[in-house]
Amino acid sequence: MQRISILALRLRSDLQICDRIGIAPLVRAAMQGRDISSIHETLKARRNEPGAAMDLAVIEQISGNRALGLQIQDEALAQCQCYRISGAPAHPRMRVLALAAPLDIGGNTPIEFLVSGSDIELIVLYVLPGRPVEDLIPDHDIAIVTISDDEQTAECLAQLGSLAGRWPRPFLNLPDRIRQTDRDRLYLLLQDVKGLHINPTERVSRAELLALGSGSSPSDAMPFPLIARPVGSHAGKGLERLTQARDVEAYMENQDGAEFFLSPFTDYSNTDGLFRKYRIVFVNGRAFACHMAISDQWAIWYLNADMHASAEKRVEEERFMTHFDTEFGLRHQEALTELARRLALDYFVMDCAETQDGKLLVFEAGVSMIVHDMDPVELFPYKLPQMRKLFSAFTDMLDRHVADGVRQGAPDRV
Repeated sequence: MQRISILALRLRSDLQICDRIGIAPLVRAAMQGRDISSIHETLKARRNEPGAAMDLAVIEQISGNRALGLQIQDEALAQCQCYRISGAPAHPRMRVLALAAPLDIGGNTPIEFLVSGSDIELIVLYVLPGRPVEDLIPDHDIAIVTISDDEQTAECLAQLGSLAGRWPRPFLNLPDRIRQTDRDRLYLLLQDVKGLHINPTERVSRAELLALGSGSSPSDAMPFPLIARPVGSHAGKGLERLTQARDVEAYMENQDGAEFFLSPFTDYSNTDGLFRKYRIVFVNGRAFACHMAISDQWAIWYLNADMHASAEKRVEEERFMTHFDTEFGLRHQEALTELARRLALDYFVMDCAETQDGKLLVFEAGVSMIVHDMDPVELFPYKLPQMRKLFSAFTDMLDRHVADGVRQGAPDRV
């Protein structure tokens, strides 16, 4: 947490804050199969209102119209950068300011889910490239940076980083620390942690990758098999295993990116031939189980693991989640503790596995990976109690930092 400077920025009590439904209620409705067509039509008719336009942008993205959704979002942000999310009581116990970037619905911390159902008022201030926010800060009790490290967000994070020392309220997830979650920086940060394995990541140009495939560039430093992905890609887009040099040409035929990340492939399959991937959430340095995906494919995401179709897989995930503190978490306690200490973020998420010799295998870490409680209770009855424990830990952390901030004192509002 950032301490308050005597040269703190001023808070604005007269700032325009637009009301909106928010991402979480709309995504939840869609995931539950509810008909949101009437909401869609109503929002389309009110597209000239910033709050309605932001919600319309969410529905378009949910419906597969990402480009249109982002266009509508840009139009709304040109009119208003600050939004109040629905659901807070008339007299909230705390006002949280989430500092976000103008990305798609998966680009920022899913904080709406983390505080859903609480008596917290959530306000989201979008930080736009080339538009200073120091005169656009509404009154609040605590702020948290929810912006992921990305090619698109460098300017946003830099702007917030320059203001962090003057922020007038407790300030969580310092931008400079978020930048440490970049793939190549993360390797440098964690490579020597005992009991942990993380593969090096090399950033190469398109020409360099083609040269590697043609054999005109040596591959001794990072031999095949390799994992390739375009720089800036997410959710597995463009992710592929290249087992030999001749695989590069076929891979590049389907990629138009200018730069790529390369890393060695580690076989993390278990003795039964299946791969197991874990998502772990860190709140104030403590690790919590989020989910476990099991697949016969090395490239696993929860949605492609078909967990809903296998009772056997769900039994294993239930054990992972309910016994996390005494099994997985205890087994890797030293590595998890040191990882959290080095990243020094108030909130972040990690995707990982276990190597065949028992080490914690880190794939990636960041602040924007999805964390939610939307899985159907009839199939996943064990998840809701675990997610509530995680959400409570998050709001408890906010409470503690707000109390610390009150003890330090705060500047006057304007």
